Amino acid sequence: MARHGTAWQGCRELGWRLSPAPIPVVFGPLGPALGRRVGSALLTSTCPQPEEDEELPVGCGEPAGAEQPGWERAAAAAPALEEPCRLVLSTPSSILRDEEIQELGAHLPPRVTQQPWRLLYCTGRDGFSLRSLYRRGGQPGSPALLLIRDTEAQAFGAFCATAIRCSNGFYGMGETFLFSFSPELKVFRWTGRNNFFMKGDVDLLMVGGGSGRCGLWLDGDLHHGGSHPCETFNNETLSPREEFCVQDLEVWGLA
Repeated sequence: MARHGTAWQGCRELGWRLSPAPIPVVFGPLGPALGRRVGSALLTSTCPQPEEDEELPVGCGEPAGAEQPGWERAAAAAPALEEPCRLVLSTPSSILRDEEIQELGAHLPPRVTQQPWRLLYCTGRDGFSLRSLYRRGGQPGSPALLLIRDTEAQAFGAFCATAIRCSNGFYGMGETFLFSFSPELKVFRWTGRNNFFMKGDVDLLMVGGGSGRCGLWLDGDLHHGGSHPCETFNNETLSPREEFCVQDLEVWGLA
């Protein structure tokens, strides 16, 4: 008994009692009694068992495991008090399907969901021109969603925390991110390594950069573009090839 003195003293402090061995496991409405064997004795919990509708106290009951979720997972499974974030488009997109729109919407800031987004610019309606995109890019400070489909049917783009515009330098905020459906959704968020979110002139639109590489770029006529891993987002190449040809392009903004 002396060789178990240390374990006994520690377990007394945790609210455990020493029972003579062997003690059979007792099954009841809450399952087997919780116990731990130390040497030839079994330590059983002295925590009171809860009533049927009483919440199980922390530290009592079966330990968390693969088949017994812990408290954090149980809390996550509880019904949500708020509605899930939804991306609501005023008209259907010609690039993303409805289920892809909703999957992407879950990654947008809550402040820009639950309200309709309208189509500001699309190549099918407005032609291929970066100048036209700037003219229709939305109100300053308003977020924008850039969707692209290349000639290999790959869909990708960027969420821009501010409107897409012509600029002398980089602009934007840390909510900006790149994404790609390849075919599952991948989101590449700001790393904090630099602030090269966006930059645009009449010949080039850039999203992300660093060390001479752009996360996403488009030329002035919106026919050609490219994607490279960059420091801003630590992204993968969004398109199957580092340089691609644009088939369709859309810009969405808050209505």
